[in-house]
Amino acid sequence: MPVSERLADADIRAALDCLAGAWLTMGPRIATLEERFALEFGVAHAVAVSSPTAALHLACLAAGAGPQASVVLSALTGPEAVSAVRLAGAAPLRADVVDATAPGLDAEPAADGRTTAVICSHLCGMPADVATVAEVCDARGWTLIEDGTAGLGARLASGRPAGTAGALGCFSLAPGGAIGVGEGGMVITGDERLAARVRSLRSHAMTSVTWDRHRGHADTYDVVDVGFNYRLDEPRAAIATSQLGRLEERVGELRRRCEEVRAAAGAPLLWDAAVAARSAPAAAPLRAAAWPGAHAWPDAFAELPEARPAPVADAVRRESCLVPLSLAG
Repeated sequence: MPVSERLADADIRAALDCLAGAWLTMGPRIATLEERFALEFGVAHAVAVSSPTAALHLACLAAGAGPQASVVLSALTGPEAVSAVRLAGAAPLRADVVDATAPGLDAEPAADGRTTAVICSHLCGMPADVATVAEVCDARGWTLIEDGTAGLGARLASGRPAGTAGALGCFSLAPGGAIGVGEGGMVITGDERLAARVRSLRSHAMTSVTWDRHRGHADTYDVVDVGFNYRLDEPRAAIATSQLGRLEERVGELRRRCEEVRAAAGAPLLWDAAVAARSAPAAAPLRAAAWPGAHAWPDAFAELPEARPAPVADAVRRESCLVPLSLAG
C-alpha cells in the first residue's frame, strides 16, 4: 500500500485556495466533497470523516454494534476494521476467506448469537463477492458494512462501485489508494437514518455544527449522545474533491503499477490486478526491483487468541507478500 503521494498541480491549487480563505474545518468544501462523492457512487448520502478507522467505527455504531454484540470480519482484513469493532465495544469474530483466489469471507460459520453486522473487506483493490455475503446477511438480519479502505474505485461483479452493495460503505482517503489526501475517510449509505447517525457522531453528537450556525441555519446546539471529533478539515476536502475528478485516471495508474509488480515478481499475483505477489520467495526479486517495502501480511487478530481458525486465510498469509505501490512518481 502506498504511504506517499505526489500531489498534482490542481490538487495543490485547490489546497492553496482553501488556505487563502477563512474556513479551515467542516465548511463548504466538505459539503462539496460529500455531494460529489455521493453522486460518483450513486448513493443518497456521503459523510466525510478524519480516517478510515473513524469511518468503520461510526459505521459499526450506526449498525448497532456495541458491548452486547459481535461483528464478523475476514481473517485477512486490516487492523482498522478490527480496531473499529473493538472501539464500538463489540467482539470481532474471525471468518475464513472462501478460497485463495478472491477476497471474500465465509461469514455464517464464524457468527454467534450476538452477531449484528458483517464487515466485508475489499482487499488490494479487488472487490469481494459481496452478493453472496449480502444474501447471508439478509437471511440473518445482519447489517452488511463494506470495508472499501483498500477498494476505492473497484467494481463489483454487478458493475456497481464497491461500497454500494451493503447498508454502509467505508473508504480511505489516506495515501494507499485512488484518493490520497494524507488522512481521511468516507462513509456512504442510501439509508437516511444511518447517514444521520454517522453525521451526528462525527462531530460530538451536536445537533448543529459551526458551518450550520455560520449560515444562519441554527443559532445554538445540544449534545445528544457521546460523540467524537472525527471531522475532516477543509484543505484535505479540497484535495480529495480535486482527485475525485480524476478517479478513473488514478485507478488506471494503480493498475499499471500492478502490472509492473507482476513483471518484476516473475510470478502471478494472488488476485488479478492485486498487489499481493503469490509465493513468499517473490519478495526477494521485488526488493531487487526497487520495491524495498515488500512485506508479510499483518494479522489483525494476533492479539485475540480466541479467534476462530482460518486455514485458507492463514495459507494466503504464509504464501504471499504485500507490495507497496505509490502515486508519488
